[in-house]
Amino acid sequence: MQTLSRRALNRAMLERQLLLSRAKMSAYDAVEHLAGLQAQAPFPPYYALWARLASFRPSDLVSLLESRQVVRIALMRGTVHLVTAADALAWRPVVQGLYDRDLKQNTQHAHELAGLDHDLVAEAARKLLLRGPLAGTALGAELTQRWPDVPKASLTFLARARLPLVQTPPRAIWGKAGQTTYACLDEWVGAPLSPPSPASLISRYLRAFGPATVADVQTWAGITRLGEVAASMELRRYRDPDGRELLDLPELTVPDEDVPAPPRLLGGFDQMILSYADRTRVISDEYRKRVISANGLVKGTLLVGGYVRGFWELRKERKAAAVELSPFERLPKKDLAALESSAGKLVTWAEPGAETHEVKVLPPA
Repeated sequence: MQTLSRRALNRAMLERQLLLSRAKMSAYDAVEHLAGLQAQAPFPPYYALWARLASFRPSDLVSLLESRQVVRIALMRGTVHLVTAADALAWRPVVQGLYDRDLKQNTQHAHELAGLDHDLVAEAARKLLLRGPLAGTALGAELTQRWPDVPKASLTFLARARLPLVQTPPRAIWGKAGQTTYACLDEWVGAPLSPPSPASLISRYLRAFGPATVADVQTWAGITRLGEVAASMELRRYRDPDGRELLDLPELTVPDEDVPAPPRLLGGFDQMILSYADRTRVISDEYRKRVISANGLVKGTLLVGGYVRGFWELRKERKAAAVELSPFERLPKKDLAALESSAGKLVTWAEPGAETHEVKVLPPA
């Protein structure tokens, strides 16, 4: 069994995440290829596609959301992802156990919901949503008319756990703001959910993130016992430098470990940082603590030589916009110049209406 170096794994990840070179593909094809995009906040998916595609405009993703070809839905790890409608229909049943478990264990809501018929509440919520999308508070308020002794927040929590609820526009429409409103996925896209297929989920993860361990797949998906599924699949197998088994699709290859990795600016909540059990493939443990806050916020990052070497922030004051680059260490002049150039393009892309655009480089700290 071939052993892959950490650098080889890094380059494989970058290639599959469209970060060795900008891809000439549509926004829809990219969302599908990448196995969805992290979307806890409304706009990180736009920055993720900007970093990966040769030509991406926010309107490209807006049109996909408005036409319901892509949706925002809580999926893997219980977090909101932006995925194609087809993937949402296929994957929500696979991860449903995660939500069922949370209904029993959630410290805030489990006690309040313990005596309820969950199926009955979910059915009532679905009927309410057939009238049109509702905000979570409005949905909870409607449900309390039937279950007055249960907090409306707990009833909303139950509905989100038992039903495949999508967040509907104008939420996450570029340049707009709006509260989160929900609709049932199958009603929203006009198609039924698929029978659960964990093997398909594993295959899609490996296509976007592999080669990877079973632990990596489970960390991304938020579910367990995938080792049993992987053992029954026809997969290529490697070893990492620590002797752990790595899985991959038979038809995929790994690039040469010496292939150049151009500097990149990754947006906040980028999935590369969140989708592995062993995140040292892209970021050191020391730097991870500086990028991910205690409450789970993930900053935009500087990628140099294939690894996170700092973070960036977009600041706007009145009609002036600036991107601040904060490297963690002294960077080669060539790489820093490339990051500055990329930041200049980013700030004009993100804030085209600003009268001035600036790039600031802070000293390493």
